[in-house]
Amino acid sequence: MQTAHPRTDPILGRLKTAATLAELLQRVETSAQCVGASQYRRLVRHLAQLLDSLASDPRLDSLLKAFPAAAALYENAHYNQAGLCRSSLEASLDSELHARAVIAKARVLRSPQPRQSGKED
Repeated sequence: MQTAHPRTDPILGRLKTAATLAELLQRVETSAQCVGASQYRRLVRHLAQLLDSLASDPRLDSLLKAFPAAAALYENAHYNQAGLCRSSLEASLDSELHARAVIAKARVLRSPQPRQSGKED
């Protein structure tokens, strides 16, 4: 049985391309400079396709741990199946508690204030 040479292994090629695009996405996400919307969509679409094609590769997890922007993309693309499966439970719980506190505060601020009925003579 022959094994594929690393340079001709299609999975390794996709993994390297995904790593390069994940690094680029990470740079774009953390940069103060703006990127064109169409360029950003193409980058995200291409990376998402590669990540999907590597779903069964055990090396995908390492790639996603190294590039948080790619991990968020992958998680969002698979949200309907797994929810926020890559987010830590503590971070998810903290986010939910913070959101509830903000909503409660907004409700208090929006509720009509009772009028003071005391007239001075």
